[in-house]
Amino acid sequence: MTLTPLPSAVRTGRVPVDPHRWPEVARLPRASAARTAVARLLVERALARLPLRIRNAPSVLLPEGGVELADRRAGDDSSAPSLTLHDPDAFHRRIGADGLIGFGESYMAGEWDADDLVGVLTVLARHVDDLVPAPLRRLRGAWVRRRPEADLNTPDGARENIHRHYDLSNELFALFLDPGLSYSSAVFDPLPHSSEVVCDADFTAAQHRKIDRLLDLAETGPGTELLEIGTGWGELAIRAATRGARVRTVTLSEEQLVLARRRVALAGVADRVSVELLDYRHVRGRYDAVVSVEMIEAVGAEFWPDYFTALRRLLAPGGRVALQAITMPHERMLATARTHTWISKYVFPGGLIPSPEALARESAAAGLRITDDTGYGDHYAETLSQWRARFRHAEADVAALGFDPVFRRMWDFYLAYSEAGFRSGYLDVRQLRLTAADRETTP
Repeated sequence: MTLTPLPSAVRTGRVPVDPHRWPEVARLPRASAARTAVARLLVERALARLPLRIRNAPSVLLPEGGVELADRRAGDDSSAPSLTLHDPDAFHRRIGADGLIGFGESYMAGEWDADDLVGVLTVLARHVDDLVPAPLRRLRGAWVRRRPEADLNTPDGARENIHRHYDLSNELFALFLDPGLSYSSAVFDPLPHSSEVVCDADFTAAQHRKIDRLLDLAETGPGTELLEIGTGWGELAIRAATRGARVRTVTLSEEQLVLARRRVALAGVADRVSVELLDYRHVRGRYDAVVSVEMIEAVGAEFWPDYFTALRRLLAPGGRVALQAITMPHERMLATARTHTWISKYVFPGGLIPSPEALARESAAAGLRITDDTGYGDHYAETLSQWRARFRHAEADVAALGFDPVFRRMWDFYLAYSEAGFRSGYLDVRQLRLTAADRETTP
């Protein structure tokens, strides 16, 4: 899908912003002078305690009595990542009005930059619970928005939420994913050195290593009846079919459906793989193995019981489930579940990353037990680093597809934000094997 440019772009920060596409980036939010001043005070005090350098851009004109930030650095550490404010007033006003959503929108608008965006965001992720003084945390509700009900993953809502992310453009994803188009954490052996961009063949091998681990967990081999929930662009289904499995894979993305079917045919396994546009709640049948890769994050907490109940219902006697899931600490999950975040607004509407405790509780309630659980978050940090390097290298090609400067900054921020989550340990990724809790066996 190519986006047709719209007229009347306005400039905010250092980036031209199309007000039709990005209305809340193009205009500054309403925020009282007092609220903005409080935000400025809290932000400056919080950042001053962190290993970050904060400075105003040389072009910033300070008001009378304004403070020059160029020399403000934590512990005089010149190696600390730096955050440069191009429009301090807009930066603090957005945060005063919308908290961390405003922080992300300010970056999209070009009102601040970083010499090492991942480094800055990693510091913030490591200290996320320290950014607001303890006595003020009970007032957090004044700075956060509730999740909109429109984002709920009802059958109709889930289709729209998937469309908003995965149907952006197959060509876009092809510019930064590996040639196999795997959009989930790879497993490297060994992990690349910092800042090393691996070649396409090595990146695809790392993604195949991830897929093979999941297929091994699901005991996939000749004759296995396998269901995949969440097709992606078909790489796992193709790989399972080459093992001799018969694969049914379902997706809600029309763009992915078309390309996955084409790739299945080109791989010569169309006789063993069927790709369908279907909600997981509407799948019927019993399967030896069910595999789902980073799908649960898009399900929404309200529908986790439906998801795990479907997994249990779809298992044949003696069947196995292999899941790959991003996780976060339980208390952070509970706080995030009540909040409309920058990620839920701009990247993954309706989603929520579960905690390990939530996975254990919801699967047990559905009659499943976890028999294997392996985490490898450092590999996801590296996967995201590879994606971001490729995306930045292909910026001209992304622009040629019709994605404007605000989108490109948004996507770069999303990849950096996600990498920082794994670098800081705030996020993890796990591969799990589940079986029926009643130990049902094949007759």
